[in-house]
Amino acid sequence: MPSLNVSFSDEEMEGVRAAAAAEGKSLKQYLHDLGVREMHRKRFVAGATAWADKLRGEFDEAFPEEIPPAQRGDGAAAA
Repeated sequence: MPSLNVSFSDEEMEGVRAAAAAEGKSLKQYLHDLGVREMHRKRFVAGATAWADKLRGEFDEAFPEEIPPAQRGDGAAAA
């Protein structure tokens, strides 16, 4: 089974150990789960974005008065 050596500063390691303990996991299990969770999050976001893009035209027809956040006067703060 592949493995990976990862270096942390003393301060980083202290934080990672505390986070693992807070979840009741070993350091190894915590770091494994963190990587897997991030992979799943990225897949979810990509799928949600594709779904939204697919339905954007239908939404725009149903709600023509809605202005996308990027086109609002207050820019990114509106999102």
